[in-house]
Amino acid sequence: MASSDLDYPWPSSTGESFCGSFNIHLEEDNPADILPVLEVPSSSVSSKCNIPKPPSLPSKSCIRIKYSNRLSECSSVPKETKDTWDKLFKEGYGSDVYIITEDKSYILAHSSILSVASPVLGNILQQSKVKNGMRYIKIPGVPYQAAYAFIRFIYSSCYEEDEMKQFVLHLLVLSHSYSVPSLKRVCIYVLEQGWLTKENVIDVLQLARNCDAPRLSFICVHMIIRDFKTISSTEGWKVMKRANPALEQELLECLVEADSRKEDRLKRMEEKKVYLQLHEAMEALLHICRDGCRTIGPRDKVLKGSQVACGFPACKGLETLVRHFSSCKTRVPGGCVHCKRMWQLLELHSRLCNDHDSCKVPLCRHFKEKMQQQAKKDEARWRLLVSKVISAKNSLGPFSGRRSAFL
Repeated sequence: MASSDLDYPWPSSTGESFCGSFNIHLEEDNPADILPVLEVPSSSVSSKCNIPKPPSLPSKSCIRIKYSNRLSECSSVPKETKDTWDKLFKEGYGSDVYIITEDKSYILAHSSILSVASPVLGNILQQSKVKNGMRYIKIPGVPYQAAYAFIRFIYSSCYEEDEMKQFVLHLLVLSHSYSVPSLKRVCIYVLEQGWLTKENVIDVLQLARNCDAPRLSFICVHMIIRDFKTISSTEGWKVMKRANPALEQELLECLVEADSRKEDRLKRMEEKKVYLQLHEAMEALLHICRDGCRTIGPRDKVLKGSQVACGFPACKGLETLVRHFSSCKTRVPGGCVHCKRMWQLLELHSRLCNDHDSCKVPLCRHFKEKMQQQAKKDEARWRLLVSKVISAKNSLGPFSGRRSAFL
């Protein structure tokens, strides 16, 4: 019996149906959740003793939460210590530095504390002139409240939430410029936790680039790509477009790349769906030829008139295709497109089957012998198809409800 020519690749036939009824639906079952069970051994103490039984062991999540809280309590600075340092800053007792702000106001500070907390401030203090026992340095470009919050954080790591939200961008610049990484982490955290908006994300992105905050920069870019239409119409985008056209070009390239990745991902999902359908078709074919289903089955079995619904999604379509294949008068290569597809399904089964000596699927042994005479190019294409079907089947996982009887 002759076989049809190979019509590959298979994904091109996703929209094709066999006699209008070969509709394979993708059904996946979620793996069962396996939860660890902690068993408490029974007490071996004599009944004469009045020692109570030990309480049951806490769950792992409870242990993890308690341990985490204990760890944070041990590693945190006591409130009294913070209050002491905060008081020292606010009262300025023994201070030897005047910090002059943008509006000519000043903040009292201690050179030793500033030098230890910030190497940049330490270098500035070394180069500053001493006048009447006091050193004078400037923190320009930011309002007094931001400079005050910055120096206060250096002393006690304390800050007011309202001030932090109001001056977070100023504090991010100060923490980067004067090398105070602890404050920089706090500023980045505040910005990431809901402070970003469609109106300010462009400004924050440029600031994150200048202040070496890669995670914050990534979050901003992701937000821009996700809602590009709205953000590209904001005033921040228009200003950035005039002042920094290179950044605009970079964001446009990121948008194109993101769209391309999305299309590739959808294409791979569609291809995987086709290979899963082929996997289901192979299971249904083996099921029909070995066990019989509905109206078609092996000659050595009698089908019952009433049967429950079949568990193989592709069974109904394959039965229709098999009936057509058995009665079609133009069952030659190139004569009937449905018969040609049946030839290909039979050959695919033979390449997946490991039990061709006792296999009940027609032509299984025939196609095994045919492989040795096939051209290298066709053989390579078939091997690629088989590997894709096997990979799709393996991706279902060991707990899937799908059957895998043909392997």
